Amino acid sequence: METLDLFDLPDAQIQYHAGVDEVGRGPLAGDVVAAAVILDPNKPIDGLADSKKLTEKKREQLAVEIQAKALAFCVARASVAEIDDINILHASLLAMKRAVEGLRIQPDFVSVDGNKLPKWHYRSEAVVKGDSKVAEISAASILAKVVRDSEMVALHEKYPQYGFDSHKGYPTKVHLEAIKQHGILTEHRRSFGPVRAILNNSNEY
Repeated sequence: METLDLFDLPDAQIQYHAGVDEVGRGPLAGDVVAAAVILDPNKPIDGLADSKKLTEKKREQLAVEIQAKALAFCVARASVAEIDDINILHASLLAMKRAVEGLRIQPDFVSVDGNKLPKWHYRSEAVVKGDSKVAEISAASILAKVVRDSEMVALHEKYPQYGFDSHKGYPTKVHLEAIKQHGILTEHRRSFGPVRAILNNSNEY
């Protein structure tokens, strides 16, 4: 694995610059979702920013534009089973690796949100708070969040008593009370402390 600063590379060596980000490290349920994006410099997209700082409507509008204008994009994931097996950090890195490897155009350089890099052969850099600094990472964060949020809404339609449409799987009071009242779903991450504690308590009776 080679780690280089993007701005130290000659421009001629960087034809395809990808950004990658993940969404869903903190929730108690659902896959962790990652996206990778290579933007087209000839088709600029206004308004790219950290997905968490955008309204839902704006994210959805930008997601459509990103998919229409990007040279390449890919959304990938690591499953709940993988999260429970290898832990959320490694599952997040695995999802990001899958997203970059799934790009139809393979990048010359990859900017990764955060302070850790997946194990891969790409020239790359880790950028703390990259979703607010690097356009490609911003685009990736938007795609990943729109996809994961839509999956949480679908989960709400299947299990409306849990309120997934509002908390998106995060450990809110409402979510924790719902788990205690209605039980743990196959979509819940059993390795996460709050879920594990409820599971252990239920086994005591």
